[in-house]
Amino acid sequence: MKKLILVITICFGMSINAQDVEIENVKSTIDTFFDAFHKQDTTAMRAMAKGDILMQSVSVNKEGKTVLNENSYNDFLRNIASIPEDRSFEEKILDYSIQIDGKMANAWTPYEFWYMEKLSHCGVNSFQLIKEEDNWKIIYLVDTRRREGCSE
Repeated sequence: MKKLILVITICFGMSINAQDVEIENVKSTIDTFFDAFHKQDTTAMRAMAKGDILMQSVSVNKEGKTVLNENSYNDFLRNIASIPEDRSFEEKILDYSIQIDGKMANAWTPYEFWYMEKLSHCGVNSFQLIKEEDNWKIIYLVDTRRREGCSE
């Protein structure tokens, strides 16, 4: 009986360790995405997504109504590439909550967006990812954007 408990404990420990490794791999994919984003490296950003993914943003307009904006990933990349070099921007990821089931992952990442060294807005990103071979690829990205309730 002791041997059976030991084997189960070892297998359970290996399973948890494998899950931890995959969580770190998803986090690394998102970190690499934002590194490329800040460098305006659209080639690297294109390689991190599976095709021309849909990107959505949820916000509230001046009348208090919820608005859903949709963009293609290609349009997003064109917009990033067009930002003049003298304009600074940074999306600061505040935390990661990552869930994985097999070859699919979800990452919930609260953030602050800084433009020209001033807090522009905050919100949360929700990344959906798929694992192909040994690489995690972004297949969908939705975020929220708000100016109230940010830390500054």
